[in-house]
Amino acid sequence: QDWHAYNLAQTHEAERVAELLHGLCQGIVQPPQGRGRPRNPLSDVVFSGVLKVYSTVSGRRFQSDLRECATKGLVGKRVSYNSMFDYLERPDLTPILKALIEESAAPLKAVETDFAVDSSGFSTCRFDRWFDAKYGQMHQERKWLKVHLMCGVKTNIVTSVEVTPSNRNDSPYLPQLAEATAKRFTMAEVSADKGYISKNNLQAVVALGAVPYIPFKSGTTGAGPDLWRRMFHFYSFNRDAFLSHYHKRSNVETTFSMIKGKFGDSLRSKSDTAQVN
Repeated sequence: QDWHAYNLAQTHEAERVAELLHGLCQGIVQPPQGRGRPRNPLSDVVFSGVLKVYSTVSGRRFQSDLRECATKGLVGKRVSYNSMFDYLERPDLTPILKALIEESAAPLKAVETDFAVDSSGFSTCRFDRWFDAKYGQMHQERKWLKVHLMCGVKTNIVTSVEVTPSNRNDSPYLPQLAEATAKRFTMAEVSADKGYISKNNLQAVVALGAVPYIPFKSGTTGAGPDLWRRMFHFYSFNRDAFLSHYHKRSNVETTFSMIKGKFGDSLRSKSDTAQVN
């Protein structure tokens, strides 16, 4: 552990996040103003909303931090907490936030060539309730969202992300996560668990110039397209070599642990769109 570097990173983290976020938000295009009251600058709205979530405090308590950012020139206009909440409920904010995540990873394209993919759940404050006719009683279960992401295995940087309802399967999201990552990174390897094994996923990763390291389920045979057969034989007869690449996948578990360690594993927002954002 390089304690000097670690201490510097931790003691200056909040101010560095604000500076980097300010730089990212400068690329946000302000939509044309129509009739009515002048809108808040979209870059200031996104800056305020993201930094509010990062602070992990309520919107009202965050106003003190936002005034300090305005004094430093990091935000042009201080956005009220009600305006932040209104914007977080807008679906047109979702692609902007996803673009910021992908753009924030781009400086590490010279470092990261191997990537891992997985999903994890975040609980919400809402519940599903139903009546069980067999046992004659009510049941309830907390609703949660599933976050699918791809990350670099060296720095744990998140390169692409999708948020879905909890009942969506993981496998269909690998191609679009890999394609979003390939726009900014040169991909050499992609590792994922058995839940992602499919002919379509293998072909999608190879089409991007990377090698997929996805273990096969028990009972699987080598019958299928040429790519399927070659990867199955490599997995079957070169198990140690395969696993040395596959176990890089453990880093995506670390990434989720880091995210939940900072922000927790639950969402405060109540509406569906705000929870995604």
